[in-house]
Amino acid sequence: MKAWSILVGGELRGARDGETIEVTNPATGEAIGTVPRCRAVDVDDAVAAAAAAFEGWRATNPLERARLLGVLADAIAAHAEELAMLDVEENGSPIREMRGDAHSAAAQLRYFAGLALQLRGETIPGDCGRLNYTLMEPFGVVGRIVPFNHPLMFAAGKSAAPLIAGNTVIVKPSEHTSTSALRLAELAAEVLPPGVFNVLTGFGAEAGDALVTHPGVRRIAFTGSAEIGRAIQQRAATAVVKTVTLELGGKNPIVVLADADIEAAIAGALRGMNFTWQGQSCGSTSRLLVHRTLHEELVARLAQRMDAMRSGPPAQEDTDTGAIVHRGQYEKVLSYLAIGREEGARVVAGGGPPDDPGLAAGLFVRPTLFDDVAPDSRLAQEEIFGPVLAAMPFDTYEQAIAIANGVSLGLSASVYTRELASAHRFARDVQAGYVWVNDTAKHIPGTAFGGFKDSGVGREEGFEELVSYAQVKNVNVNFG
Repeated sequence: MKAWSILVGGELRGARDGETIEVTNPATGEAIGTVPRCRAVDVDDAVAAAAAAFEGWRATNPLERARLLGVLADAIAAHAEELAMLDVEENGSPIREMRGDAHSAAAQLRYFAGLALQLRGETIPGDCGRLNYTLMEPFGVVGRIVPFNHPLMFAAGKSAAPLIAGNTVIVKPSEHTSTSALRLAELAAEVLPPGVFNVLTGFGAEAGDALVTHPGVRRIAFTGSAEIGRAIQQRAATAVVKTVTLELGGKNPIVVLADADIEAAIAGALRGMNFTWQGQSCGSTSRLLVHRTLHEELVARLAQRMDAMRSGPPAQEDTDTGAIVHRGQYEKVLSYLAIGREEGARVVAGGGPPDDPGLAAGLFVRPTLFDDVAPDSRLAQEEIFGPVLAAMPFDTYEQAIAIANGVSLGLSASVYTRELASAHRFARDVQAGYVWVNDTAKHIPGTAFGGFKDSGVGREEGFEELVSYAQVKNVNVNFG
């Protein structure tokens, strides 16, 4: 029952009013600690500290900023097992995945540190007596609001680009998964100058909203649901004009054409659903579209593979799928299982909590596969953010594309085919920001990740993310 502290201006402290939020392990239902319940006054403190640190951080040589981020990356790698276990206990995902997240967080810091000298302006040709050039300058204080599915990886990795660009950062993690971000804060306090990196915990409607609407924060980045993303766009505009980027939800298609390698497609459907963190990923390929000639066989074989996955305690190395992160999300997933049945879809794998009485105290849901799902049903249209895959057949390529594009979201998509022309045609036609061909789930370092339509604004994980944390200033010099 550790009582965690926030980091504001280099100081580890509680919320000003002393209030806390209880931390619960979703796999056991047990209380395991508390985190501060920050409110607007704590946000004011953090913004003041970050603003005070900004000029010094901005003036720091980019290579020195890069060196410090490298030191922080080394600290994360050295504490990877500890950080991973914090996520396991609070997030419910298996240790294998959370261990990978810790190393990915360090890798993302190192990647952006390596781009420190690439954030540069340009000279523009003009009259012989005139020099015109651009500068890339930081915004100042950046608010970074991260979700519950990859707590450490997002808290650390999503702070790398703004820090390298010369901004100071305030991270607000999910109220459900804050402890790894707070342990990261403890490590960062030993590496970065006071006020450069700050972490506030609390509810989205309190600390999160105060950060979004604070006039001293001109740059906001949010990862989460489309519904909350739209609300943040609205709220951010109430005080001053802000730059807002959003990496939002997905109802992503995996399309298996008639010529596909069926075994590869089954493996891709399993991997693409991210069952190893309970389907709680915006990039999950949660709509399975299969050509009718392959549909029956693929669905039957996939159901067998899903039923063979082991639900168990997340800290055990052989666990395949763990617990849903919190009670509200668990109830939402169960409600969609009921909706699918009401809509006439057929459960062919999973369908509810596991039978194991040893897991009864936790928020476990078996990997679930529905077949005969109508493309216009709620099960096929709405993001569930849980271990629920909706399968549906198609007869023609045109029908597959219409179904794939027939949702309001457009984050990622996948196609399985042996035909080069079909692969490129799909990549051209599908309305998604990140497309896999004969693959799913994998992110290539340095590539731009982001969505079309309601799946967001902006791109992350590549050079485009770094540029998004700088403002272009044009300088026009007349020396003739």
